[in-house]
Amino acid sequence: MGCPDRIGAGPRAGRRAHQGRSGGTSGASGTLTAAAQPSDGRSPRPAVIRRLWTAASAGATRVRAVGSWFDAVLGGQDYQRYVDHLQRNHPGCEIPSEREYWRRRHADADRNPQNRCC
Repeated sequence: MGCPDRIGAGPRAGRRAHQGRSGGTSGASGTLTAAAQPSDGRSPRPAVIRRLWTAASAGATRVRAVGSWFDAVLGGQDYQRYVDHLQRNHPGCEIPSEREYWRRRHADADRNPQNRCC
């Protein structure tokens, strides 16, 4: 048996194990051209595709973060925060519907104008 060309590969990973198979070597040069599936647990996809997938995932994470920021600025979680406050600090109070909460909040903002942009 010949020595393997790759460290940590099994006994069939050597160059001699690939000779004679279709697509195992390229011509007389003896260099490997067939894409063998990695035995170390890596994905068989090329590294370029893995990098693109990682970049896309990072981009999606950034988009979600920006969306979460806009949601916080525009008050998207205010009703749930108010319900949590009522349950924690005022357990006997009736919890208004979300529609009633927003109606009261906007009416209060119109009655008591403060420094705001709009």
